Amino acid sequence: MSKTTYELENYVKQTRRDIVRMVHGVQSGHPGGSLGCTEFLTVLYQNVMRNNPTSFDISGKDEDVFYLSNGHISPVFYSVLAHSGHFPIEELATFRKINTRLQGHPTTHEGLPGVRIASGSLGQGLSVACGTAQAKKLDGEDKLVYVLMGDGELQEGQVWEAVMYASHNKLDNIIATVDVNGRQIDGDTKDIMGFADLKSKFEAFNWNVIYMDGNNLNDVQDTLSKAGVLSGSGKPICILMNTEMGNGVDFMMGSHKWHGIAPNHDQLAEALRQNPSAVGDY
Repeated sequence: MSKTTYELENYVKQTRRDIVRMVHGVQSGHPGGSLGCTEFLTVLYQNVMRNNPTSFDISGKDEDVFYLSNGHISPVFYSVLAHSGHFPIEELATFRKINTRLQGHPTTHEGLPGVRIASGSLGQGLSVACGTAQAKKLDGEDKLVYVLMGDGELQEGQVWEAVMYASHNKLDNIIATVDVNGRQIDGDTKDIMGFADLKSKFEAFNWNVIYMDGNNLNDVQDTLSKAGVLSGSGKPICILMNTEMGNGVDFMMGSHKWHGIAPNHDQLAEALRQNPSAVGDY
């Protein structure tokens, strides 16, 4: 049953709380990009994807699947997986600790439900999505393959090989979202290696391209629905998702500096104050 906007807002606030608490607890991790992608992943897992979290199968056969390519934003991924029923919410407290299933970058050998690939070595997620999408077509499935990438990740050449492969093979069951926050670990993307017009680049490879405000729940819902309608049209779909790194925590917004540092005790308290939730902490 789809969640209302009010319910989604509470999940978003709770996920923000989870992110800052997880990263603060071990004084390591990546809060900035995690906070920026909270609305997107909340809507995707709560209202869009056709899957059964209580009977997770790593093959993803006959269900929608999602791949997190920019695996360093694992805090938001783990929180959303837990709140969608993949594993107990209490397990979030083990993030990055000894013998945890919640590694700093998602891995598969611990068998964490919801995680299908080890990710974080940037540039690989779209290639994996292509393989899964092609397998689903060969099996006659109508299910979709979602993948999230960071904009800084597009500096990896493997991404563009996969972009070319997807269009050549008419993998119109792929919905690839790029988190366009304009920032990466060393600074603004425009200063590190600018992209110019991303829309034109993807369209030149024969992709359907749509824009989305990734920090607006209603726009995320509407755009993902539109992307689903575009599937089956003969072209893979790219969503260029504009977000703010650190969204929802005012002192983390507007800079790349919170890409990979943890808040101190006072900063944690302030971040939690800005995000009261009715869902409940782990």
